[in-house]
Amino acid sequence: MILYQYIGIIIGIIGILITFMRFKDAKMSFNMLIVWIVIWLLLIIFSIDPDTTSALASITGIGRGLDLILIIGLIGCYYFIFKIYNLIENVEGEISSLVREIALERGKTKDKHKNISHEDSQEK
Repeated sequence: MILYQYIGIIIGIIGILITFMRFKDAKMSFNMLIVWIVIWLLLIIFSIDPDTTSALASITGIGRGLDLILIIGLIGCYYFIFKIYNLIENVEGEISSLVREIALERGKTKDKHKNISHEDSQEK
């Protein structure tokens, strides 16, 4: 085995452990757990036997194993960018509705204070 293979195996094992800890702490959904476990297992498999990428490349019709990994990585990056974009959109919507609710509550509180001070001034 070459050094990069050991590094790939170690990173894959650490990735699996961190993924399970995040899932256990309810910081990750079950679907994302499956996605990340598959990614880390593929990293370990490709690190142990790099020729599997060439075999998969010939099955899919892509020239070299490295090209297959780059294409899969690029597609995966676009998928995660899409997921992050949707997450940001949802958070932005939640922040807008929260700010709206806070503004309405502050408006009601100011109206109550105005009415109370107005009533106090009329009583004097």
